[in-house]
Amino acid sequence: MRFMATLCILCLWLNSMAQSTINGIVTDTTGNPIFGANVYLEGTYDGSSTDEKGHFSFSTITTETQKLVVSYLSFDTYTMVGDLSYMKNLTIKLRYDVNALDAVVLSAGIFEAGDNSKVNALQPLDVVTTASALGDFVGALQTLPGTTTVAEDGRLFVRGGEADETQIFIDGIRVFTPYTPSTNNIPTRGRYSPFLFDGITFSTGGYSAEYGQALSSVLLLNTIETPDLEKTDIGIMTVGATIGNTQKWKKNSLSINTSYINLAPYIGLFPDRNDWKKPFESTSGEAVFRQKLDNGLFKFYSAFDASNFQLTQDDINVSEGIGFKLKNNNLYLNGSYKGMLNDIWTIFGGMSYTYAKNKVRINDANVNNDENSIHAKLKLNKRFSSRFKLNFGTELFSTKFVENFQSVFMSYLDYGYSNSIFAAYAETDIFFSKSLALKTGVRAEYSSLFKAFTIAPRVSLAYKTSKNSQLSLAYGNFYQNPNSDILKFTTDVESKRTDHYILNYQLNKEGKMFRVEAYYKNYDNLVKYNTEFPDYDSMYSNLGDGFARGIDVFWRDNRSVKSLDYWLSYSYLDSERNHKNYPMDAQPNFANTHNLSMVGKYWIEDWKSQIGMSYNFASGRTYTNPNETGFLNSKTKSYNSLSLNWAYLISPQKILYMSVNNALGFNNVNGYQYANTPNTNGIYERRTLKPAADQFFFIGFFWTISEDKKSNQLDNL
Repeated sequence: MRFMATLCILCLWLNSMAQSTINGIVTDTTGNPIFGANVYLEGTYDGSSTDEKGHFSFSTITTETQKLVVSYLSFDTYTMVGDLSYMKNLTIKLRYDVNALDAVVLSAGIFEAGDNSKVNALQPLDVVTTASALGDFVGALQTLPGTTTVAEDGRLFVRGGEADETQIFIDGIRVFTPYTPSTNNIPTRGRYSPFLFDGITFSTGGYSAEYGQALSSVLLLNTIETPDLEKTDIGIMTVGATIGNTQKWKKNSLSINTSYINLAPYIGLFPDRNDWKKPFESTSGEAVFRQKLDNGLFKFYSAFDASNFQLTQDDINVSEGIGFKLKNNNLYLNGSYKGMLNDIWTIFGGMSYTYAKNKVRINDANVNNDENSIHAKLKLNKRFSSRFKLNFGTELFSTKFVENFQSVFMSYLDYGYSNSIFAAYAETDIFFSKSLALKTGVRAEYSSLFKAFTIAPRVSLAYKTSKNSQLSLAYGNFYQNPNSDILKFTTDVESKRTDHYILNYQLNKEGKMFRVEAYYKNYDNLVKYNTEFPDYDSMYSNLGDGFARGIDVFWRDNRSVKSLDYWLSYSYLDSERNHKNYPMDAQPNFANTHNLSMVGKYWIEDWKSQIGMSYNFASGRTYTNPNETGFLNSKTKSYNSLSLNWAYLISPQKILYMSVNNALGFNNVNGYQYANTPNTNGIYERRTLKPAADQFFFIGFFWTISEDKKSNQLDNL
């Protein structure tokens, strides 16, 4: 018995000698104790949690070098590797996780839409439920501040920039021809269906060094990565029909949308101001294939559309009018891969190909052009920690444009250009704390056409002023080559340049968002020519310049009134340019000084309906009146439009949708056309340029067929 007792005592003594005690205190960076933090040795069951004063203590029989881990929600995980003898009376300070939902966000110049976005200004569904948008994502974005109302055009004009200064990307890859072609005084539309996208980022300025060849803005569209379920969508409309289908398998999925649009029946019921020989007609299709791989996702997006129309438009200088006929074919292919190389490296690679063919006949003249464009891109991202990330990459833009002209008065002309732009960029995200973040980068480009390099530094800084508000700054240089209208006639020009300065304040709280942004843009190297329009015998230079400055205000609230969601946006723009054939600095004719939008949506449960309204106001735009002295010396009257819509839920998967644009029939004016010569009284007579139609009516029936028997094309109804 004495032997056994001695043996037990010896074992207990040896065991106590083998155990080590690890203890200390866990606090945040300001010294406040953290209660409930997990403290443990990695790869063992040894550990404990901190008490109310942040203290912890536990024993272990492990020896030598170990890894101590301390973790707590909303804080960065802390690790310490060392000999256990040094893990006594520790003082461990945890830093806030900068990826937490209430962390600062770099937001100057950026509007985001998507369920995964921390700063939502719009949801993707807003594209199809905004009354004035008519299902066009560009139309919905025109209700945001920073955009300018150019009703007869339909494209995005941002902060004093022309429409071609905004570039559009799908899954990070450039779209070279994002709009359907049109003619004077008939607005165009975006080519792509909003139902295939689940995220939209609209940068009105100061955007990342990852994106180039855009002086004013970039619009980033992200296709759906994983569809929720298999379904078929059918749409029957007053202007045509659509059908779409989504199929899911274990590791891949396929979504297809097709549509046919023909305005002939509509114009037969509601004639407009044009003399149509063949109203607008188009056939289009889109497909997205997704393949999940072991460490990433491959996506292939393709879109094709063919459109045509013919009409005769009034012209004050041509008594019989101007005949115009157009046929267009457009193909866009986009493949991309995004994946993880390891825990800290991610990779993205992609390529797009665009083929666009236009055949245009203007009276007795034929103008045909072909464009072939490629965008290839590779980027890498290294996550050193949650506080420091490096993003760098390289890309190639290549375009070949060929156009020919022939008429009874002029022999056959063939002209065009080829250009390749090589670019590389590097950018870092640095989070000093949950309240302070910095993004800084540089972009370099080389144009084979101009044989010239450009270097563009960019920087953004954001500081969280309170739990729900923050202040942001952004600065950057931006370069863009002249467009095809110039380069097809001359290559003896240079890249255009602008500098952006942005100050932003943003407040997000319980379903409400308020943001105000002031900006200044300085333009240089703009292209000038000495003829009314660019031509093969024009003289070109880069002596143009200009500026744009203003304030944008945005407010959205979906919480104060039950079932009501609304937003208000206002933009003040002061802009002047001396470019194209301008003889002096002047406010360009595509810039409104004041723009106001009000959008509201209200759900009525008893009616199973959502009613919506959208009001747009824009102050007058400049035009030149030859009966008075000066250039761009007059302004049109203000633009007003009130649009209404009604979505009625017939059953969970059947929706009847109706809308009317400019419901009150405001008599809007797009501008004026003056005679080339004065009359006998020395007065230049003029013709008012009005919209083709004062109002547009739309009725659609949308039916979704799916296994859950409740999904529909407007999922929030």
